[in-house]
Amino acid sequence: MRKLIKVSLMITGVVSLMLLTNRLGPAQKLPKHIYVQATAMGTSTQMGRVVSVNLIIEELSSDAERAGLLEAFQQKGNEGLVNALQKMKSKGRMSITGTLGYDVAYIKLFPQPDGTTILRMVTDRPLRFGEVWADSRTSDYEVSGVELIINKDKKKHTGTLYPACRLKMNKQNELELELYQNPWKLVNIMKR
Repeated sequence: MRKLIKVSLMITGVVSLMLLTNRLGPAQKLPKHIYVQATAMGTSTQMGRVVSVNLIIEELSSDAERAGLLEAFQQKGNEGLVNALQKMKSKGRMSITGTLGYDVAYIKLFPQPDGTTILRMVTDRPLRFGEVWADSRTSDYEVSGVELIINKDKKKHTGTLYPACRLKMNKQNELELELYQNPWKLVNIMKR
């Protein structure tokens, strides 16, 4: 439990950046799809595990969609957020080795003054039959997230995959991300 709290506190800021920060206007239909391929490397307890991650970005989320997600979370917590994500139109697709992949509901690009671009994605995580049938603890972590930092220098692209998480409010009334597993480091990122 102590490790879970420590990981949760380390990434409190990521959640607020994923949902609360916004610099773009209404939903943007992209002229061309953006394809991103990466290798996810396990950290800590998943050390040594490696999987491929493929992302297809078709359009970006609007301010109204962001506001709807925040309102849903404020009204019903993580359950409300998951329900709102499930009702949203797909903005792209994510697939991980060994899965069929799934739709991504929320995607934002954040251009930075130094020329880098931060890409953030949040979606409801499809639960496997075994998780639901066994009513395992993992079924409480219904959200997945990705953060990519795309630099001018292609060799310096970095990112993080949050495969199973949920949002909650801490004692200081701050939004924080609680992970079921450690975040996975994304390397060998190629954007096309």
